[in-house]
Amino acid sequence: MGNSSSNRDVERFLELLRHRASCRSYLDREVEDWKLDNCLEAARLAPSACNKQPWRFKIVKDLDLRARICADGLLPGLPMPWLAEAPVIVVVCSEENIVTHTLAPLVSGVKYQLLDLGIAGEHFVLAATVQGLATCWIGWFKEKRVREILRLPRRLKIVSLISLGYPAAPLEQPAKKEISEILVD
Repeated sequence: MGNSSSNRDVERFLELLRHRASCRSYLDREVEDWKLDNCLEAARLAPSACNKQPWRFKIVKDLDLRARICADGLLPGLPMPWLAEAPVIVVVCSEENIVTHTLAPLVSGVKYQLLDLGIAGEHFVLAATVQGLATCWIGWFKEKRVREILRLPRRLKIVSLISLGYPAAPLEQPAKKEISEILVD
């Protein structure tokens, strides 16, 4: 009985992953605070190197700030008007620890804070998906300009943006490689 229960849990989890896809078209509908709280709780529970939990999130709902980020915060010549339509922009930041995030990478060559933020961010995104929300990871932006617009302290490094809202149309996950293509002998 325990086996079939855990198999069902795994299948439900894999189904959630199959429904998660990047969204670039959102409904003009506010995201409920309790749903945002669930996403933040999921991110908070993520593991991190030496349990430093370097993630910090800035939730941007204000229409003017979102418009300014989209107008001024992206690289020239690559407009993303759909981003301004997202009801929420989540600014994913890192508050780095000198030992774990500066000294340890000199020895190992691994930027632990980026792994940590990726895990926490994906926890956030999956919690959004299970609640009927859609997201899109954004790595193409001008950190300095977004920092200025939001008046974020220098101790925070902006690593990514995530758009968040209700999808305007059903999402389709792009084709994925087969396991045989990603498994190294």
